[in-house]
Amino acid sequence: MKLAHILLSGLILAAATQAPPAAPRNDLGNFSVSLNVRDINASRAFYEKLGFVQAFGNPAQRWVIMRSGTTRIGLFQGMFPRNALTFNPGWDGDGNPTGAFEDVRAIQRRLRAAGLDVGAEITSASGPAHFAVTDPDGNPILFDQHR
Repeated sequence: MKLAHILLSGLILAAATQAPPAAPRNDLGNFSVSLNVRDINASRAFYEKLGFVQAFGNPAQRWVIMRSGTTRIGLFQGMFPRNALTFNPGWDGDGNPTGAFEDVRAIQRRLRAAGLDVGAEITSASGPAHFAVTDPDGNPILFDQHR
C-alpha cells in the first residue's frame, strides 16, 4: 500500500510540474475604446481634465488617441456610427510593433469558423486591414491592423 501511495504521489507531482500544452495564439492586440464624439476639441479637452494625454492622432483630421496609464481611448469625430471596442493586432499599448502576432486575416478566419458574422473576407494577402463584428447587444468590435 505504501509503495502505491509513493507511486501515485510521484505521478501527481510529475503531472503538476509539467508545462501545460501550448495554447493557440489568440492575442487580439492592443485594446482601446473608440468613442464617436460630436466635437473632437471639446472631447479632447474633457479627457485631458481627467488626466489623459494625447498619444497619437491629429485633431484637424478629427481623431486622437488619448492615454492614461495603460488605458487608451480613441476619440473619432464623425468616423463611426457608434462607440466601439477596438483591437489592433501587432501593436502594443504604446503603438509599438509587437513581435509575432496573429494577423487580422487569421483572426477573421478563426472567428468565421466559430460561427460569427465577420462581414466580407479581407482580400489583401498582408499588411493593413480591418473587419468588424457585432456582439449580441449590438456593440461593434473593430479589428484594425495597421501593419
